[in-house]
Amino acid sequence: MVVGAFPMAKLFYLGIRQVSKPLANRIKDAARRSEFFKTYICLPPAQLYHWLEMRTKMRIMGFHAEAIKPLNEDAAAELGANLLGEAIIFAAAGSCLLLEFWRQKSSKHRREVAQVATVLSLREDVEYLENMLDEVQVQVQAALPRNSLDELRAELRAELRAELRTELQAELRAELQDELQKFRTEICKDCYEPELKPELQCPEAPKE
Repeated sequence: MVVGAFPMAKLFYLGIRQVSKPLANRIKDAARRSEFFKTYICLPPAQLYHWLEMRTKMRIMGFHAEAIKPLNEDAAAELGANLLGEAIIFAAAGSCLLLEFWRQKSSKHRREVAQVATVLSLREDVEYLENMLDEVQVQVQAALPRNSLDELRAELRAELRAELRTELQAELRAELQDELQKFRTEICKDCYEPELKPELQCPEAPKE
């Protein structure tokens, strides 16, 4: 049974909404009780939202009204409190998303830094080993006498010449055997060709 992809983004948003809902409800209650909060924070966004909503609906329906009746104070306060609660929920969800994005970016940056440090360390190790190898080669060449080096070179040249001579002899022997086999085959064909017999001629009848 194949299970579909789980909507993690939707679950995350619902979780943030449930966590932020008590805070939003408290702010809404405070907005209903406080005249200053209701007058200067809840009512202006509510009236603006109501004006934009009605203007959009009327344009969609084909009506053109010059003035739109504003909401009464209680309805505007209720709408403004709801808008404020939704804004708080969206702000909390956006903050969580930004924090998660920053955390993932920081984690990726740390991984990249660790990879770069590993590569640099490996390069340093390789350079150190190459330097050690060069030093060992210099020490070996310095320890061996000149005659020993010449003898080793002469032995290597002799071995290479012997190997090349052996390979050339084997190739020449194989080519000679192939040519000899072809020659024998041609000779056998010439020996077994049937000789052409002369045709018999009928004797001429005697003339009377």
